[in-house]
Amino acid sequence: MKGKVAFVSGAGLGYLLGTRAGRGQFEKLKGWASDMWLDPRVQGYVQDVEAQAVRFAKDQGAVLKDKAFDAAKAAMSSSSSGTASSTKAGDPDEIVLDALPDDELDPNARRY
Repeated sequence: MKGKVAFVSGAGLGYLLGTRAGRGQFEKLKGWASDMWLDPRVQGYVQDVEAQAVRFAKDQGAVLKDKAFDAAKAAMSSSSSGTASSTKAGDPDEIVLDALPDDELDPNARRY
């Protein structure tokens, strides 16, 4: 069934774009779509949805900012990863890399 729908859709699109009569129908369809989009009723709905999207983004943006801040603070406070540690508890900008074990320095060593 999906193949038949795709074939009919392709044939219709080919007619619209390939023939002179089809191009005329396409231009009529394009004009109708443009008129519909510029209709004040449609634009009213567009503005309503746009306002809802902006409100949602502002609300979720504040929540995501707080989550990101908490995650960054937790990552900075836990230095149990063994690859980097902070030299001072109050200065997160100063980072010193810990020495790697000898087996990690070997470029031919197997890593799993």
